[in-house]
Amino acid sequence: MSSILFDVRSDTVTKPTPEMRKAMAEAEVGDDVYAEDPTVNRLQSEIAALFGKESALFVPSGVMGNQVAIAIHTQRSDEIIVESESHIFHYETAAPAIIAGVQMYCIPSEKGEISSSAIGEAIRPGDYYFPKTSLICIEQTHNRHGGTVLSMESIQDISSFASSKNLPLHCDGARIWNACAESGIAPHEYARHLDTLSVCLSKGLGAPAGSVFIGSKDQVDYARHWRKLLGGGMRQSGILAAAGLYALEHHRQHLKEDHEKARLFAKIILENTSCILANSSGMVETNILIIDCGQECDPISLKHECSKNGLEISSGRGQCLRAVFHRDISLADTTKAAMIFIESFERIMEQCS
Repeated sequence: MSSILFDVRSDTVTKPTPEMRKAMAEAEVGDDVYAEDPTVNRLQSEIAALFGKESALFVPSGVMGNQVAIAIHTQRSDEIIVESESHIFHYETAAPAIIAGVQMYCIPSEKGEISSSAIGEAIRPGDYYFPKTSLICIEQTHNRHGGTVLSMESIQDISSFASSKNLPLHCDGARIWNACAESGIAPHEYARHLDTLSVCLSKGLGAPAGSVFIGSKDQVDYARHWRKLLGGGMRQSGILAAAGLYALEHHRQHLKEDHEKARLFAKIILENTSCILANSSGMVETNILIIDCGQECDPISLKHECSKNGLEISSGRGQCLRAVFHRDISLADTTKAAMIFIESFERIMEQCS
């Protein structure tokens, strides 16, 4: 079996650069549970300012960022509205039910943009035997739809409707940095339509760990309580925060390059195989592409063949595989990775014929 040459399973597989490691090693630290880590405090202040909010809180993961948001906005036995393909629904181990004690009402959409009319239909009546609708959650960019960028028009529509119903709006902004890079819209322009959001440092930005919950001072104070309850107090976590600060300064401006790599990979394999693009918008918008291998191809066998030849790629739904491009894959690597995919696809199709 060949060693792995290219890993496009996720943008979480990136390794810290030597410069990032140096920043981490030299970070000034304190006890963050006492809010005394100067590097964490600086990261939180910079992120809050970027998004135009009062305050921010460094948390270990994006899941924790989303779950503290749900917890501060809801009461037990409430219901939250999410898009049916959302990360919160599919990949957070039913945490809303366990942690906040709420259930999820899922609304399907074409590319992650749920309409205000659909939300209106989902809001429960006030009768005592219904759960209380208490929160709306959106996702930017949208992972399972293929890295789609929710339009500002969609976000404004949901925000205006949520406000009219006195419902808070939270954004799982794990890849909102990619949305900003692709759309040219500044973080604070997105955030001004949101009550809270959680942003990830360990995906496209390339930090080894960490996310940031963002909101008002009162919301962040309450979120700090929930972070502690969930075991997220990390003491001298400035070592990790330093990686996030370095990524913001040095990596953020290169995110659009990852989108170009994804488009190049898609172009090469679509021109040379019978695969089709399964991104919900019909195009590669950011750094994620979903590949429909066709009914005659076994995607699991194809995935294993790719791995055997040096390319790690993710499984998707049905006949699909997923590739996510990141800073550790160059443009030259992208072409080589595409050739491995094509050759592996050809072998699998020969075996199936």
